[in-house]
Amino acid sequence: MHFIDSHCHIDFVTFDNDRKTILSHCQQLGINDIIVPAVTANKWDSLIATCHADDMLHYALGLHPMFMAEHQADHISQLEQYVNQHSPIAIGEIGLDFYNDHHDKESQITLLIEQLKIAQKFDLPIILHVRKAHDEMTQLLKRYPVKGGVVHAFSGSQQQADNYIKQGMLFGIGGACTYPQANRLRNMIAQLPLTSLVLETDAPDMPLSGQQGQPNSPENIRLIADTISELRQQDIVEIANTTTENCKRLFQL
Repeated sequence: MHFIDSHCHIDFVTFDNDRKTILSHCQQLGINDIIVPAVTANKWDSLIATCHADDMLHYALGLHPMFMAEHQADHISQLEQYVNQHSPIAIGEIGLDFYNDHHDKESQITLLIEQLKIAQKFDLPIILHVRKAHDEMTQLLKRYPVKGGVVHAFSGSQQQADNYIKQGMLFGIGGACTYPQANRLRNMIAQLPLTSLVLETDAPDMPLSGQQGQPNSPENIRLIADTISELRQQDIVEIANTTTENCKRLFQL
């Protein structure tokens, strides 16, 4: 069996001391590819360097909506230059985060639109961070259709999921599904088409049940896959093969 972690911040300083050991162990576990999304422009160079150091790492470039204070006016033009020069596999991590009332929605929407335009120009998929903004997001995707993508850590409604599927989006399923009390999410995972799912850890964030307070790791992908297998009552081999193919097809790995 082979697995792909479709969303992992392995470039973060958390992993500086043991990154090589973790990646070596991942390969032993059958995790052959890891997608590493960007969050801020000042980390793009180090992200690219980290990914160039290991063939199993693939980077996306983008500006995360939770770091609006760090984004500058020239970062959009800089993003376009970097995409043209470095050929990332996706634009991400981008999106909308309306979870906190103090977040400037209009600024986030403006930033997202500019990044969707870059994805359109370079015919790239996107990696989305969306909280409390799924309806706004699907409306924007209708206006600025892109070459598919992943809705990272999806926790919306079934209707919202259906809207994303119509727009060619996949859903990143991570550690949240391992919590027994996450009934709505677990029920949805059991119902969504397997062809619409990919695995993710969001490491070092989103720890699995029983690992609260510890840094998450891409090594946990198999545990997430096992949970999905149980929830869907499908063989783990089918979960592994289908989610891997979904990811390869989307990101052209």
